Amino acid sequence: MFLTITTTGTPERPATDLGYLLHKHPDKAQAFSTSYGTAHVLYPEAEAGRCTAALLLEVDAVALVRRGKGKGRGGAPDAALAQYVNDRPYAASSLLAVALSGVFSSAMKGVCHAKPELPGQVRPLRVEVPALPARGGPDLVQKLFDPLGWTVTAEPVPLDTEFPAWGDSRYVRLVLESDALTLAEALRHLYVLLPVLDDAKHYWVAPDEVDKLLRVGEGWLPGHPEQRLITSRYLSRRWALTRQATERLELVRLAETDDSEVEEIDNAVEAETEAEEKPTPLAVQRREAIVTALRQSGAARVLDLGCGQGQLVQTLLKDPAFTEIVGVDVSMRALTIASRRLKLDRMGERQASRVQLFQGSLAYTDARLKGYDAAVLSEVVEHLDLPRLPALEYAVFGSARPRTVLVTTPNVEYNVRWESLPAGHVRHGDHRFEWTRAEFRAWAEAVAERHGYGVAFEPVGPDDPEVGPPTQMAVFTLTTPKEAKAA
Repeated sequence: MFLTITTTGTPERPATDLGYLLHKHPDKAQAFSTSYGTAHVLYPEAEAGRCTAALLLEVDAVALVRRGKGKGRGGAPDAALAQYVNDRPYAASSLLAVALSGVFSSAMKGVCHAKPELPGQVRPLRVEVPALPARGGPDLVQKLFDPLGWTVTAEPVPLDTEFPAWGDSRYVRLVLESDALTLAEALRHLYVLLPVLDDAKHYWVAPDEVDKLLRVGEGWLPGHPEQRLITSRYLSRRWALTRQATERLELVRLAETDDSEVEEIDNAVEAETEAEEKPTPLAVQRREAIVTALRQSGAARVLDLGCGQGQLVQTLLKDPAFTEIVGVDVSMRALTIASRRLKLDRMGERQASRVQLFQGSLAYTDARLKGYDAAVLSEVVEHLDLPRLPALEYAVFGSARPRTVLVTTPNVEYNVRWESLPAGHVRHGDHRFEWTRAEFRAWAEAVAERHGYGVAFEPVGPDDPEVGPPTQMAVFTLTTPKEAKAA
């Protein structure tokens, strides 16, 4: 990997001051050991009128793979041979960015003890990178560097000069020129934007990367028009870290607009607000609503049909009013996880006598499901194809016939309130459908009428006046006199 930084000067401000700024003497060729190879600093030219410093990084590809240990570019190859056949020794990436910060750390911080006046001076700068991977092409390179005061030249590198019909590769030859930046600002731009253009990092992105990004991006990142893209790519698209960085950058922007300190903006909320409890997750609210309905029905022996990983079974076990709890699921993997969650192998004899898990499909009648007080189908029906619903209906309401049946399912009308859910998408990739309140009510009332049940509807979660609750629950109660008496 190769990068050069060139400046011009006058007798009063010689270009060789670049050596003081970089803390590397122009008359020497120096080598620095890094975690992934050797970085060389040399000066192809060093005159008062023009001075060029070059950074050459020799990558040890074997060390990169060994240190990667399955993380980042070194351990997550795009193809089987990517660890051995790749662009790492040649194309500028996060490896070069790390070398920049290591070899020129003082220059990036704007520190020069020999000549303290130099770091704050703007000077003519020309940066050249012969091979830069640019996912987004020359247009993205322009969008990233142009707002920072650079004149940008990004020439696409053809896939093969012998075969021009093949088109261009994802690499560009980059030339940046500016008369309005300090060397420290230039280095900080490169440190962040080289890996952003590559859209990959050779090391694991930990939470401390947020602090690093904000520190290096101080003064230019909060107001950058491509701030969101830069933040997301720099943090390897880790959503939680990206959100944290975005929130902190917004505080910086607000503080600059208000001509105040970030701490003043951040502390503007009263202490009581910070102590407020986080909203209860919808899954927890759903289980609480189910348990409440089961208690009101007086049920003691309960079926959890489609029990998944056993969260509801675990909740019911905590209440001694439920003397027998049965979890049923078609997935043996889910039942295995549920068994681990419940610690069935270490459960006391008395507690173990209250619970059992077994495999079963709701598409078929099952004699083992008969004779229970209540059955719960929590977020189950939407995972079945609509033509298979009549089979589930008969297996539960026609054959098993518990005294109480609880059915919960998403309310598709509420989906517009989920900011992270694209329009027209269901909440889970395995959902075959999601009903409106009217559709769910029509299905439930028809089922109740066919099988001798009454049905009532309850909201689960915040009941929005326009679109209703996020989850809707139907409470079926057996009403046929003879069978209700027998139950």
